Amino acid sequence: MIISGIPQMEPWLGSEEKDALSQYMEEGGWLTEFKRTAEFEQRIAEYTGAKYCIVVNNGTISLTLMSIAAGITSGDEVIVPNYTMIATPNSIKMIGATPVFVDVEPETLCMDIECARNAITPATKALFIVTANGRYPKAGIEAFQKLCIENGLILLEDAAQSLGSRYPNGKHQGTVGLAGSFSFSAPKIITTGQGGAIITNDETINYRLRRLKDFGRSGGGNDIHDSIGYNFKFTEMQAVIGNEQMKKLNWRVTRKKEILKLYKSFLNNVSKIKFFEQDLDWTTPWFIDILADNRDCLISYLKNFNIGTRIMYPPINKQKAYNLHGDYKVSNLVGEKGLWLPSASQLKNDEVEYISSKIREFYDL
Repeated sequence: MIISGIPQMEPWLGSEEKDALSQYMEEGGWLTEFKRTAEFEQRIAEYTGAKYCIVVNNGTISLTLMSIAAGITSGDEVIVPNYTMIATPNSIKMIGATPVFVDVEPETLCMDIECARNAITPATKALFIVTANGRYPKAGIEAFQKLCIENGLILLEDAAQSLGSRYPNGKHQGTVGLAGSFSFSAPKIITTGQGGAIITNDETINYRLRRLKDFGRSGGGNDIHDSIGYNFKFTEMQAVIGNEQMKKLNWRVTRKKEILKLYKSFLNNVSKIKFFEQDLDWTTPWFIDILADNRDCLISYLKNFNIGTRIMYPPINKQKAYNLHGDYKVSNLVGEKGLWLPSASQLKNDEVEYISSKIREFYDL
């Protein structure tokens, strides 16, 4: 088999996005957010079952704005998993609050509820659950809801990797807490290049968010400001692309699940790698993630065949940006062995088989 090259991930934009952009430009729009943006927000709200959706310029800002809207301020502590994209704690640092790191479940890489319980102090204001790769915590989202109620904490959801994933109770991830956040950066299941969205069922949070992203204006297009706000608005060009991407989401959700099943079938006898638990009845894998023995050599071996991979997030506390002491057994293990395999929706079945054959070949050497 001749394979020219397989990237770990790539966005998938087609003629539909190109044609929609061309049509929009012919209309003489101002490019700033307007009707197409409202349509994009409505599509996300309807898909997730949320009452409100507010889109912003990127996923990190969506995390920060929903924290501000929830009342988190400087000096507050927010519990976050030690395994996550660094945007999660950084969004808390941006407003002067303190991220408090806890370890994650080995099966799902979602926050370990007992670690979270032990991290609560009088200064704790909120808990930021991250649904890693669309997975939900083994302890159950209801257990986290109960923990927050018992301790007077706000539950927020970083669902950046989870569009198309639900909890076993049928609720879309991001809709259970006070607010939830998605990302539309290039590697996500749908992309607008950059972009983020906040979903909520709370009218007050929706009101605050719409003003926070638009200078605190009392209404669209005026210069009357009844609160402090900033400029984190979307653009119509992004929304035009996003609307076309949303039309393809159901197919991509199905395809991502098929790709994981293929990898598992082709690699089921390879003892040197381990897949994390993924409930495909409810959740959609964003990336295909594994623990791999001798990971760095495997990466180099696959690179020789033009197969791209990506190291999974290292433990946040060990990043130079934070450099904090702590014992985080599971996130440390991911930092040592975690690997993302090629995961694009457009991967062909024979490409998955080829990648898997090279992984088996490496471990048979």
